[in-house]
Amino acid sequence: MPGTRSSEGLTSADVAERHATGRGNEVTQPSSRTVGDILRENILTLFNGILTVCFIAVLVLNDLRDGFFYGIVVVNALIGIVQELRAKFVLDRAALLAAPEAAVKRDGAVTTVAITEVVLDDLLVLRPGDQIPADARVVEGIELSLDESLLTGESDPVFKDAGAGLLSGSHVVGGTGYAVVTAVGADSYASKLTAEIRRHSLAHSELRDATNRILVYLSWILGPVILITLIGRVLTYGGWASLAINGAWRRALLDEVASVVGMIPEGLVLLISLAFGVAAIQLAGRKVLVQELAAVEILARVDVLCLDKTGTLTTGGLTFDRLIQLGEHPLADAERALAAFGSDDAANATAGILAAHFRADDIAVERRIPFSSARKFSGVAFRFEGESSAWLLGAPERLLAAHASELAEANRVAAAGHRTLALVRCVDGLPGDSGTTPSDLELAPAALITFRESVRPEAPDTLRYFAQQSVRVVVLSGDNPMTVSAVASTIGVAGQAIDASTLHDDDDLEAALRASSIFGRVSPAQKRTVIAILQRQGRTVAMTGDGVNDAMAIKDADLGIAMGDAAAATKAVSRLVLLDNRFDRLPSVLSLGRRVIANVERVANIFLAKTVYGILLALICAAFLLPFPFLPRQLSLVSTLAIGIPSFVLALASNRKIYVPGVLRRILGYSIPTGIIAAATVVLAYVPLYRTIPLHEARSVTTISLFLVSLWILCVLARPLSWPRFSLVAAVAIALVLVSVIPFTREFFAMQIQVDAALGYGILVGAVGACGIELFYRLAKRRGLVSDRE
Repeated sequence: MPGTRSSEGLTSADVAERHATGRGNEVTQPSSRTVGDILRENILTLFNGILTVCFIAVLVLNDLRDGFFYGIVVVNALIGIVQELRAKFVLDRAALLAAPEAAVKRDGAVTTVAITEVVLDDLLVLRPGDQIPADARVVEGIELSLDESLLTGESDPVFKDAGAGLLSGSHVVGGTGYAVVTAVGADSYASKLTAEIRRHSLAHSELRDATNRILVYLSWILGPVILITLIGRVLTYGGWASLAINGAWRRALLDEVASVVGMIPEGLVLLISLAFGVAAIQLAGRKVLVQELAAVEILARVDVLCLDKTGTLTTGGLTFDRLIQLGEHPLADAERALAAFGSDDAANATAGILAAHFRADDIAVERRIPFSSARKFSGVAFRFEGESSAWLLGAPERLLAAHASELAEANRVAAAGHRTLALVRCVDGLPGDSGTTPSDLELAPAALITFRESVRPEAPDTLRYFAQQSVRVVVLSGDNPMTVSAVASTIGVAGQAIDASTLHDDDDLEAALRASSIFGRVSPAQKRTVIAILQRQGRTVAMTGDGVNDAMAIKDADLGIAMGDAAAATKAVSRLVLLDNRFDRLPSVLSLGRRVIANVERVANIFLAKTVYGILLALICAAFLLPFPFLPRQLSLVSTLAIGIPSFVLALASNRKIYVPGVLRRILGYSIPTGIIAAATVVLAYVPLYRTIPLHEARSVTTISLFLVSLWILCVLARPLSWPRFSLVAAVAIALVLVSVIPFTREFFAMQIQVDAALGYGILVGAVGACGIELFYRLAKRRGLVSDRE
């Protein structure tokens, strides 16, 4: 121990003083977002406010049949709240420190305390299996080695000598020692990383962004349009002075509600959420946890997939590769010696691998030398058929130093990315002095033993699939570049690995990315830089990993994917979790993502066409002082049959269309003209009828005309028309007929239909409008705005 006071640890008074001055290991992490923030953002929206006012107006009119539209508002808000609360709770549980207690030395005695009770300058007692509770510096260590793989990506244990720094969150895997705490609470590495992880961020969704931009455009338009229509309603019914006469205010208010409801695509956001939600449920059945619904869509847009090696492409374990003979010793002798090394139940993981491949029941072990990080070899002496032999197993540079040709062969094998050990025979028996070095012994080279990382069996086929989909794969690992290159070649990623530790700035890293897709010795900060560089190039980046060293890169990526056995903090920031660690689940996620983005784009055209004709009809009726051509419930009827139900079915239909950028441009380019055609159809049907037949009959016939146009918008967007889709179109058409003839529904929706010339005129105008939709569809198809290919 370095000093008396240090060897005794802090006194109780020292500990109390540090707690009193805020130098303890307690830290209060801010929550991602409060529950109030989530409720406010999902409830207090512009469109919810407008529709709520409309619903209150319906309540004032005392006819809830016209409040049919409000159910969608409630359901949509609930879905958004549940989704974001779930994400909040996952982030709030994120923690890098899992060990509840730590061993410290205080007042000269070792005691166990909660990790929150550790203070600055505490003397930690380090033993195998312990987690480092706070950043510290080693003051004494005996064969002390730590597993920092979750923090740095280095898969091999890291040996720590006196003066070496220890990061909170790492684990002791071998040896013992003491360390003085140098940073606690919010200043520790684990706490800083946890705080950054907990910062809430939504995945970038083009569908959601396109929808939000459309809603922003509508918010700019709606204020003036609602004001114009309100003035138009007042003037239509005789001005302010006449509103109180004969209940004119009720008719004006009902017209205003109908015009406003017609302008808002209230089901569009709900449909997107439901499409994502159903895909998430289907993925859960395939052991893929979707932590944010938009992640389903994002994978359909990914064109770069960044992969960690250890735990993602590989299982994290080693497997025996091959045995290479050296010298004159028969391989049978070497195999027998390896069996002896593997028979030690208390040995390290390497011995366990050897035990699975080499067996010899008729050997009698006489003596062992345990592995030491200082010696870098272990030894065994055993008797076989009455003859004793002694062997050493360890680092080639230590055991083959006196044998140049064998050492060169070992270096050549290691350069191919394999972990390599040398097996030598001790001619004069095992050394008895622990200070004896291999140079003091007469050694006879016997064999080289190579190990390779265990590659996940599904990885090659999965990466081949992504290559076929024009997705670039970039391997980012903290391991030795040679090892990374060997694993990458095994799974079909060609190229030479670059040592990222030699890259000094972002420019070097950007140039390296142009030259290679395989990197070793990549720091966590460099992983984040790689993500940022690719995103600046306009690429959509997915990042997979399992260690804490991957967590911030996973968070920065457009789509973060964690393995099921990943660190809790890494899973908390990911958008997808592969629960059974099967990499081959990703193609199914890609397929569902393509289905969602293609189908939602298709049905968004239907919803926004309704918004366009709703705005135009409101303005036309205000300008010409016409009563609005529909009751709110009649608009809800058309929206439900020709838009809502079919859209939900189409959103869940099979669709393998490859994603093409420009969703917003295509949606607006198609929905605005179709909305204009629908509005023209309604005006052509309604104006002559309003002047010749009672208003309630004119509204009923005009509802039929609008339904026919809306049905054809649905029909062209549902193409190719398979039998199920044809049946869907036919079913909604039959449903409208039934609503119009069944007494209860006829009364409920005020469908006062007579089989006469007016109905014939309305059907004819609707058919003309449908022809207009068909002609524009064919034009839009040639311009690439829509497609009937799947």
